[in-house]
Amino acid sequence: MFEEILTTVVTYLIHILECMGILVITIGAVKAFALYLKSGFHSDHHDIKLDFARTLAFALEFKLGGEILRTVITKTFNEMYVLAAIIVLRAILTFVIHYEIKFDSQN
Repeated sequence: MFEEILTTVVTYLIHILECMGILVITIGAVKAFALYLKSGFHSDHHDIKLDFARTLAFALEFKLGGEILRTVITKTFNEMYVLAAIIVLRAILTFVIHYEIKFDSQN
């Protein structure tokens, strides 16, 4: 009984976090594209790129939170291996984006 309730609640929380990440990416992409259009298609605007990279890093935090919650309801080792691979890949993406932000903000 408790396990079913926990699984249901955690599943909803995972979906909410995933949707929040998708929403942040979508809004950030639309904003970055609008700023790019407004700049007259000049690709030398580091502020737009930097802002969008920060948005992607922020969205990945939501997505990573969802994957961490998913570990609570994982039942088999095969699911855990796939989940661990996804978490590692998303963490690597986050570090790469943070590195790019740090590198671009110094220039």
